[in-house]
Amino acid sequence: MIRLALLRHGHTAWNRAGRIQGRSDIPLDDAARRDMAKLRLPAPWDEAELWSSPLSRARETAEIVAARPPRVAESLTEMHWGDWEGQRGVDLLAEPRSGFRHIEHWGWDYHAPGGETPADVDARLRPWLAALTRDAVAVCHIGIMRVLLARAHGWDFDGDAPFRIKRNRLYLMAVDGDKLRADPDPVRLEQRP
Repeated sequence: MIRLALLRHGHTAWNRAGRIQGRSDIPLDDAARRDMAKLRLPAPWDEAELWSSPLSRARETAEIVAARPPRVAESLTEMHWGDWEGQRGVDLLAEPRSGFRHIEHWGWDYHAPGGETPADVDARLRPWLAALTRDAVAVCHIGIMRVLLARAHGWDFDGDAPFRIKRNRLYLMAVDGDKLRADPDPVRLEQRP
């Protein structure tokens, strides 16, 4: 059995503006860099294999909190949001014809026009998970985390999520073959001395 910790990247200007980033390569903002520089991975995660999405906001977060470069996996790239990338979720929600809806009403087959479904993301993550050979930290994106945590909790994107993703926390799970099992409590990153 392998243990996996998921960490969401630091803030970007688009996060703060409520814009959907998806695969757009938006960098960390200066405030995020300053905040992340005060944090580090707690033991034993500081010794785990370090992975990252290829997008700069995730790679840079990994390098800052681990003080070493990560291995990059294309499969950890954020969910593709198609025509909605760069738009604000609140604006899409205000336009009923957009088709945009809250995560609690997605299901596994929901997608933006030209984008990926949670099921698509799950399919591309499975080979990466199967190839893990030791405990790992993956610095990635909220869409990736939602899919993995949904599987680990047995949630179908229908009704209230059994988890809430916050920054600066490790979301832990056990990987046992094709099965994922979530730990109930996330672990905070540590303050640097």
